[in-house]
Amino acid sequence: MRRWISAFRLQTLPLAFACIISGAGIGVLAGIQNWTLLFLALLTATCLQILSNLANDYGDAISGVDNSDRLGPERAVQSGEISVGAMKKAVFLFSTLSLIAGLTLLKIAFNQISLQFILFFVLGVAAIAAAIKYTIGKNAYGYSGLGDISVFVFFGLVGVLGASYLFAGEFNLESVFLSISIGCFSVGVLNLNNLRDIENDAKFGKNTLVVKRGKPWGIVYHYALIGFGWLSYLVFFISQSLNLYFLIPFLTVPLFISNVQAVKNHTNPKELIPKLKQLALGTFVFSILLFCATLLS
Repeated sequence: MRRWISAFRLQTLPLAFACIISGAGIGVLAGIQNWTLLFLALLTATCLQILSNLANDYGDAISGVDNSDRLGPERAVQSGEISVGAMKKAVFLFSTLSLIAGLTLLKIAFNQISLQFILFFVLGVAAIAAAIKYTIGKNAYGYSGLGDISVFVFFGLVGVLGASYLFAGEFNLESVFLSISIGCFSVGVLNLNNLRDIENDAKFGKNTLVVKRGKPWGIVYHYALIGFGWLSYLVFFISQSLNLYFLIPFLTVPLFISNVQAVKNHTNPKELIPKLKQLALGTFVFSILLFCATLLS
């Protein structure tokens, strides 16, 4: 059990929760508080995130990217604690659990098979496929520099806009700005991971954007992601008629500034390891403070 819990990488869940909590905040602004939906949405996000982590563990192990030169935490298949066959079965299991959790969420949200139900079901299947194909298969898109786009789409646009529609029953422009913020911060976490592993990834053909364009570009890219994320939230704040409660998430700004400075000044890739957790937790705290602001407003 210890081996599997470690393989689940539960420390990555706060980032997955951030988009759901932000979307739920939009629902609160619309006057809707549905705690059952929130629980089911978080459960679905948990299953999808664990699926993504297990698939990544499996894919990087069989491709050779996970090896003794990798700087990040030791993976389960790489270390030999979990066999390739067992991990493959776990990927199938969590694909099924993600599907079941997602269908339950849609049943509660829509109560009948409708156009919206079908659309969200298709998005759910796409999310499962994206989690698996990131590092698994001959055409794994994570090895072609497309991981950033995928994270922005699923952790930002789909995650926040989808959750806000489930809670509020409609799309609105304000939620778009919020989805861009969460999407940019989430891509920032991936970019830190890619900066840390740039040498090993290049050696084994994992052509992330940082591998393709170089470390200096990756550092500037990180500035842009964090900066644009906050700019988008500023637009969201203005869209809320400068409601002072929405200044509360700005309390996390020093944490983000510290993260950017650390990326700028680092000399050893290992220095970026704690910064991944910092940015992921910072994004989660940002979403929590935002949700609190919606409850107070």
